[in-house]
Amino acid sequence: MRVVFDTNICISAFVIPGGNAERAYLAAIQGNFELCTSVAILTEMARKLEEKFGWEKERIAQLITSIADVAVVLKTTPRLKVLSGEPDNRILECASEAEADLLVTGDKHLLELEQYEDFIIVKLSAFLTILQEMPTTQD
Repeated sequence: MRVVFDTNICISAFVIPGGNAERAYLAAIQGNFELCTSVAILTEMARKLEEKFGWEKERIAQLITSIADVAVVLKTTPRLKVLSGEPDNRILECASEAEADLLVTGDKHLLELEQYEDFIIVKLSAFLTILQEMPTTQD
């Protein structure tokens, strides 16, 4: 299963220890699904971490590197104008390019779409339920 997290889900995974977003990210680290992201999402995340959370550039760079070690990072080309918010369109482009199964977000504009192309747009809580219901592979 291929999954894209929107910017705020990514940020929450690292600024709210023990939260649901962190649980979802840890599931990606464990290989329970394939996390996909894009340069645009990572760039937006870096900007928000610096501006809103006061993170230093070095800490942000380390975080981006660690995410890139876990996720497939795509270089997308801005092409969609589905929603009025440009960052939302960049997230849709990532999910489209990744041929994602799910886009996980808390953004109401994205959630209102429910589905775009071949992927479903779900809240974090719904994604965690999906993960729990997935059969686990034991070697």
